[in-house]
Amino acid sequence: MRHILVVNGVKVRHPVFVLAAPHSGADLLARAIKRSPGFHMTIGRAAVARVVYAFARRPSIARSGGAPTVLRDVLAEAWQVYPGACGECSAACREAGGILGSGPCVNPGSLTRFGDASPDLLYCAPVLMQAFPDARFVQLIRDGRDVAADMMADPATMAWFKPHMLSEDTEFPSPFLGVNSDRNRERWERMPAAGKCALRWRAAVRLSAALRRQLPPEHLLTLRYEDMTASPGEAVEEVSAFLNAPVSAITLHTTRGRRALGPDDRKLVEKVSREELSRLGYL
Repeated sequence: MRHILVVNGVKVRHPVFVLAAPHSGADLLARAIKRSPGFHMTIGRAAVARVVYAFARRPSIARSGGAPTVLRDVLAEAWQVYPGACGECSAACREAGGILGSGPCVNPGSLTRFGDASPDLLYCAPVLMQAFPDARFVQLIRDGRDVAADMMADPATMAWFKPHMLSEDTEFPSPFLGVNSDRNRERWERMPAAGKCALRWRAAVRLSAALRRQLPPEHLLTLRYEDMTASPGEAVEEVSAFLNAPVSAITLHTTRGRRALGPDDRKLVEKVSREELSRLGYL
């Protein structure tokens, strides 16, 4: 018998999960959905983040029989709406909801849909599919060279590339870091930051490609970051039709400056991820 999850008196049906490599636009789309009527979209709740990164760094845990229950339970807790609930959210989530204090950011009486767009949620996609068989996934793809440039300017993202992150108990292959085997450990440690960013982007888009093979069109929508930011109205129409719910386009009109890689870094990123850049039409 299928598990029925009830949060705040509302049955969780067709939850929405936004997936992407780092700095690929998941936050922009999450803001749009979060500000749409009836939606409660969480972004980076601490408890959810702990589970996401545990699964991302140790895939064997994610493959265990109890993983779907763990993820379902932690999301159910994150989706609870009560006085002060937003005080437990990340700054990004509070800002996306327009919350200055402790919230809540939504009216429990108006809720009809739930979702999550926590950073690196992509690595939990197989578990999410088991935990929520009727879920809707929106994944974003962005040019790996632009992703690498933004990753290199983000201290939080770069913190994952410190040598101790590839510890002796690291499991291989490691999609999270983009390292295929233990034999590549020393090579990864010596690699410049741009190369590590390229490896992580390459692994992420490979996971995205696998999802496209596994999920039918009614469960997965793939958008390009470049198309979403160039034509927000068209992107929102596509997302709204996919989710069968009106989605706001306001936050998608945000203009972001585009960082550029130096010549050497660009050459390295293109060398590491040439196959994926070409397959996706970026080269």
